[in-house]
Amino acid sequence: MTAPDIKAVIENYLAAVASGDGAAVAALYAADATLEDPVGSEPHRGRDAISAFYGGLQGEITTELLHARVSGLEAAFSFRVVTKAGDTSYIVEPIDVMTFDDAGQITSMRAFWAPTDMVVE
Repeated sequence: MTAPDIKAVIENYLAAVASGDGAAVAALYAADATLEDPVGSEPHRGRDAISAFYGGLQGEITTELLHARVSGLEAAFSFRVVTKAGDTSYIVEPIDVMTFDDAGQITSMRAFWAPTDMVVE
C-alpha cells in the first residue's frame, strides 16, 4: 500500500459515510477491526459491530476531506461532516486516525471529536 492507495481508501470511506450505507462503510474495515468514535467511548470490535454503528447514519450527509497525512500503513485526516435533518444542519470536523493492513482494509479507527465540537445551524 502506497500513500496514494491509502488516500483513496480515505476518500472511499468519506463517500461511503456520505451515502448513509452502514454496510458499505463497514466493508472497508478488516473483519477484526476496531472503531472508537469518539475517542474515550467503548470501542466497537469486528465488522458486524462496526456495521451496526454506521447503521445509525441518518439524514442527508455530505463529507469533505480537509487534510490527510499518511505514514506507512497509518493515516491521520481531518474532514467536515454536515448532516442535514429537516431544516437543521449538524456540522462537525473530526480528526480520524486509522491503521490499515497490506490489503488496504482499515484495521483501526479512532475519531477525535467531542459533542461540544458540533455546530448546529
